[in-house]
Amino acid sequence: MPIPPADHLGAVTRGLHTVERDGQPMKVLTAERTYPALPEEVWDAITDPARIPRWIGGAVTGDLRLGGRYQIEGNAGGEILECEPPKRLALTWEYDGTTWVDATLVSVGDGTLLHLEHTAPVPPEMWAQFGPGAVGIGWESMLMGLAEHLAAPDADMDALRTWLEGPEGRPYLVEFMTGSSDHWVEASIAFGTDPDEARAAGERCAAAYTAEPEPASE
Repeated sequence: MPIPPADHLGAVTRGLHTVERDGQPMKVLTAERTYPALPEEVWDAITDPARIPRWIGGAVTGDLRLGGRYQIEGNAGGEILECEPPKRLALTWEYDGTTWVDATLVSVGDGTLLHLEHTAPVPPEMWAQFGPGAVGIGWESMLMGLAEHLAAPDADMDALRTWLEGPEGRPYLVEFMTGSSDHWVEASIAFGTDPDEARAAGERCAAAYTAEPEPASE
């Protein structure tokens, strides 16, 4: 049985701010979570191509070194811009456009604080429709997967994903996605979004993430 959704949701600190990059205004989404593992272990989990699929859900291929390019099966690809083991990883995140991801690991007692930033030029209409949850829920799902992997490195994560996608696991998944959306709504309000607009966008975002999958065609 996976870690309860409330435990995952309560373990993440979320934030939003703006920056200018290449002359363009950008929104920066931040998510932090502390893991009960040393930085070297967390670093290995997020950079070892044999381990990444166990928590991110897709195989990673490419030239996995500084300046090289990577590709996550069914997800983003990009260039590795900075690599300072076991402290910092920066890369482009190219999926329907180029954005930037920075991950910093900080030793905290016997654990590791993972600070993640995703910088992107967000079209106003996309922000108005779905808010930060459109990206935030996805990253939070990865942080959840990493926590499950670090708690049981040798566990069959394919079996967990199958369970989550099935009728028994779906309530767990819906609770997690809906809860994550609610938290990102609060982050959006703190950022300065009109509360009614933020909540409406959060409802649309949660509905998109939790929609029943289309039945397979015969």
